[in-house]
Amino acid sequence: MELLSEHGCFGGVQGFYRMASEACGGDMRFAVFQPPQARSRKVPVLYFLAGLTCSEETATMKAGAQRVAAELGLMLVMPDTSPRGTGIEGATGDWEFGEAAGFYLDATEAPWSSRFRMETHVVHELPAVILQHFPADPGRAGLFGHSMGGHGALVLALRHPERYQSLSAFAPIMAPSQVPWGQKAFSRYLGEHHRAWAEHDACELVKRRPFGGTILVDQGLDDKFLATQLQPERFEAACAEAGQDLVLRRHAGYDHGYYFIASFIEDHLRHHAARLAD
Repeated sequence: MELLSEHGCFGGVQGFYRMASEACGGDMRFAVFQPPQARSRKVPVLYFLAGLTCSEETATMKAGAQRVAAELGLMLVMPDTSPRGTGIEGATGDWEFGEAAGFYLDATEAPWSSRFRMETHVVHELPAVILQHFPADPGRAGLFGHSMGGHGALVLALRHPERYQSLSAFAPIMAPSQVPWGQKAFSRYLGEHHRAWAEHDACELVKRRPFGGTILVDQGLDDKFLATQLQPERFEAACAEAGQDLVLRRHAGYDHGYYFIASFIEDHLRHHAARLAD
């Protein structure tokens, strides 16, 4: 792990780092906020997965999470959204796919399978580095995210329930196999193997293996992607069918951006803190 920079923040430390990633075949960046409580004990850790076009810096700088995380004693980890500088033809130039749009899955189709293995990176590789270098409690981890990262949070928590004790999302892509963003990504990363698509679709997963706790989701009603890409009603129906506890809050006047996230980030942090308490 390489230190890029560290900054005092609300009594804790906000840092930016780089690691060698075997999963993604190159360097990967990530950000970590260590609350003041981390100086004396191990603390719960929350992983935030960002959306299309974003990086490890986006939520770190825009969400306004550090103040409440410092109060609650939560460590925040923000991974990047994909490998960078892959040199793969077609990996850049389309904001909906490729670099900065890894969709938090392990690609199975060439050439993407050589570098785009974000599920392994986020679920296994990065947490191992966090536990080695930071005072994170290995038994208390939560997952949340926004848009593509909200999709990632829901899917990875449903696929790896032993890893995460709390879960939430902002404006997630709820049914990726049914909407253009997901169909574009899945057809390239996973090919036309629709059974594989279902393994990365929260609506399909929750019907078979619900999450062991309440899922909190916030959605803005002025979100321009609401009807075409997000479709929360699909996940709402799937949770009802599966008996999954879901709190889905719809907010008039809010769009898809970080002003929306900043408005409700405290609620999400408190949701996680309650679940991850000693």
